[in-house]
Amino acid sequence: MKAFVVEKYGEDTVRAAEVPEPAVGARDVLVRVHATSVNPLDNMVRNGEFKQLLKYKTPFVLGHDVAGVVTKAGPAVRGFRVGDEVYARPRDLRIGGFAEYIAIDEDDVAPKPESLTLHEAAAVPLVALAAWQILVERANVRPGQKVLVHAGAGGLGSTVIQLAKHLGASVATTASTPTIDLVRDLGADVVVDYTKEDFSKVLSGYDLVLDALGGANLEKSLTVLKPGGLAIGVAGPQDAGFAKQLGAPFFLGAVMNFLSRKVRKRAKALGVRYEFFFMRANGAQLRELGALYDKGELRPVIDRTFPFSETLEALAHVEQGRTKAGKVVVAIVP
Repeated sequence: MKAFVVEKYGEDTVRAAEVPEPAVGARDVLVRVHATSVNPLDNMVRNGEFKQLLKYKTPFVLGHDVAGVVTKAGPAVRGFRVGDEVYARPRDLRIGGFAEYIAIDEDDVAPKPESLTLHEAAAVPLVALAAWQILVERANVRPGQKVLVHAGAGGLGSTVIQLAKHLGASVATTASTPTIDLVRDLGADVVVDYTKEDFSKVLSGYDLVLDALGGANLEKSLTVLKPGGLAIGVAGPQDAGFAKQLGAPFFLGAVMNFLSRKVRKRAKALGVRYEFFFMRANGAQLRELGALYDKGELRPVIDRTFPFSETLEALAHVEQGRTKAGKVVVAIVP
């Protein structure tokens, strides 16, 4: 089958290749991939940013989102049949959405939302799961709480705005001038144009901040939290909780705590908390999220769609920051 594989860790190391069709385990479904989407995580994995924890053996197929049709089911599979339209974020070490076929553990798979096309559904799994796991599991967001999400027009930010509003929160976001109308339409109550204002000067008293930028932006985010508030970073720095989540040795957790010591110390001094977040595959949560898409509570935001032959261009489009809003989709079946 055709696929795009990482030959070795580093930049410009993804290439088109012919690879064997994946073997199907007892609990796996084989999915004919109709579409996938590009996430910043794809380039981070390609670059080897997590290679101490996620030990992919090169060459491996890249791609963390999948939407397609089941073509084979392992003997222990009970929830899916050949012909089912599904979507998934395959679990770590079993990714491979940039390919014509992928074998996925049935626990990671869910029926595609009926209201979405397969190409639309491909934009959903990773960002929707991340939004759910941050807002519902980590932060337990409740009606009336205040949530700030940076980069609200992005794939993750646009999903977090919608889900936080569904949960009853008051939502603020940062955005550039051209995307202000979009984030307001998604439900943002307060929009700070970061090209004109410093969010830390105009916002305060937030229960949760979601930061996808890191560095100085994360440090300023700590100052808008109310006492006891929580800042969650998806761009780092990583902490011991991340190492524990991936089952890493204790010493790696200690290393990560050392790397995040500055921001954690600053958070403690302000009476708030900081945690790094890394999402995980979960088909049951995708079923719940699918119902929200079908009810119109959530909708995907898509920047543009590339054909499968232009997967490298799609990766570069995201890596170079050319995405105007939402996700970039790669159509494997036109």
